[in-house]
Amino acid sequence: GFNDAIHAVYPKTEIQRCIIHQIRYSTRFISYKDIKPFMVDLKLVYQASTEDIALQQLDSLDNKWGKRYPCTISSWRNNWAELSTYFKYPSELRKLIYTTNSIENFNRQLRKVTKSKTIFPTDDSLFKMLYLAMNDITAKWKGRPREWTRILEQLIIYFDDRVSLLDVE
Repeated sequence: GFNDAIHAVYPKTEIQRCIIHQIRYSTRFISYKDIKPFMVDLKLVYQASTEDIALQQLDSLDNKWGKRYPCTISSWRNNWAELSTYFKYPSELRKLIYTTNSIENFNRQLRKVTKSKTIFPTDDSLFKMLYLAMNDITAKWKGRPREWTRILEQLIIYFDDRVSLLDVE
């Protein structure tokens, strides 16, 4: 599937599924009256400091809610390999990779540009429109994330064969 396609092109890729999407999917199966207490317990899983602690919290979540909401718990267990990738990294990097919000925002802005025009006379006109939109979108990316120096340092440590200072300057 999707993971195999990514690994075929980028063999060193570590896949991290979006925690926010997993949470949204999970709450679809939870009764409204149980959402708040369930989320308090679930937060202990995805905000744990280590993967071992997260797994212990997932076991606790399962013991408390598993009989009532087996689909939700099994979804976390079945996808754990791709939901827990970010535990390998320090907190500075986790903040960057646990959600796909920035990617979704980028795609949403591209959709906004293409939806406003119903017909493109040629494929080239579509590509030009997307190119110009990408230039406008990325021009706003001047700011650096909080603690950027520390994040960059961690990226170089963890991915020294794939990241260099030349890539980010």
